[in-house]
Amino acid sequence: MSELHKFLFDGLPVRGMLVQLTDVWQEVLKRREANGETGAYPEPVRHLLGEMTAAAVLMQSNIKFNGALVMQIFGDGPLKLAVVEVQPNLSLRATAKVVGTLGEASTLPEMVNVNNEGRCAITLDPQTKMPGQQPYQGVVPLFDDQRNKLSKFSDVLQHYMLQSEQLDTTLVLAANDTTAAGLLIQRLPIKGEGNLAAKASMEDEDEIGRNEDYNRIAILAGTLTPEELLTLDADTILRRLFWEETLVRFEPLTPSFACSCSRERVSNMIRSLGADEAESILAERGEIEVGCDFCGQQYRYDPVDAAHIFAPPVQQPPAPTSLQ
Repeated sequence: MSELHKFLFDGLPVRGMLVQLTDVWQEVLKRREANGETGAYPEPVRHLLGEMTAAAVLMQSNIKFNGALVMQIFGDGPLKLAVVEVQPNLSLRATAKVVGTLGEASTLPEMVNVNNEGRCAITLDPQTKMPGQQPYQGVVPLFDDQRNKLSKFSDVLQHYMLQSEQLDTTLVLAANDTTAAGLLIQRLPIKGEGNLAAKASMEDEDEIGRNEDYNRIAILAGTLTPEELLTLDADTILRRLFWEETLVRFEPLTPSFACSCSRERVSNMIRSLGADEAESILAERGEIEVGCDFCGQQYRYDPVDAAHIFAPPVQQPPAPTSLQ
């Protein structure tokens, strides 16, 4: 079963999280493979999307936010878009879009950042919005401060966290066809709680790279290999890395797969196309078929279904003012 483990280093300004997605990640891949139009993702895309999925769960768990966290990468390579969405209860969905074929492309720069135009965006979309409130979004390029292309997705997110939270962060990510996993180690904020949408304090910024306890633990975390992260259980990993530290561990959480698509949302999308466009599709194909990129669910509309979408709302008779 997929699990997320949170822990603190007793007496030290450092926290950590370890996630191992098994059944959840296998469900994502199974639904994509069952899609007759697209088929399975190429191996390099599976690897990158798995790392993104594990990272998105870690980041959602690292903030106190009542809303969806949406992580995206997009750019100028054959992998045009990859998206992971994680809800506050750690239900998630993920998808990627490849245009053409990957060819020999297998690395992050080759797939997404050919001409240094690739970007990573993280959006926090609140469940209940105040009037005029917009989702918070942060965007970073897929290169470092010297414009050198970043080859590892974990490096992109560490750079993002440093910019958004002003907190030192170490990420180890790995994925294969059965497991997507990640380890996050982060220095605790000096005041309040770190939050992607919050303004970091000057004290946090001044402390970057200087905390000896964090630096020691980050070095230990960096010795974890992808194979260990994917094959060892959580207890073994934490004991192997931090056997000299005192950990305060919390009850594990259970991520799950869930998709928010619905016939109502698809109907609204068709309505937004307009009646003329819908009629054109019906004349050409006999029906309107829309597939969800995340879960593979197919929604079909014949001419009668489409007519209902564009029919004016039925006027209800006024309610009687007295009992009959």
